[in-house]
Amino acid sequence: MITINRYVCGYCGACVGVCPVCALELVETWLEVSDGCIECGRCVKLCPTGALSLEEAQG
Repeated sequence: MITINRYVCGYCGACVGVCPVCALELVETWLEVSDGCIECGRCVKLCPTGALSLEEAQG
């Protein structure tokens, strides 16, 4: 699961362009992650502010 630290995110949109399945969407000043996310981690690696993290699902 991709989590977003909204206090750190600069809403630059860099992560949106790198997502291979278009699971990220920048809506005005809000970043959304859809259920279609395949948790590849590309957005996490690219994020210039470190606002994104990839956490293992609980269960």
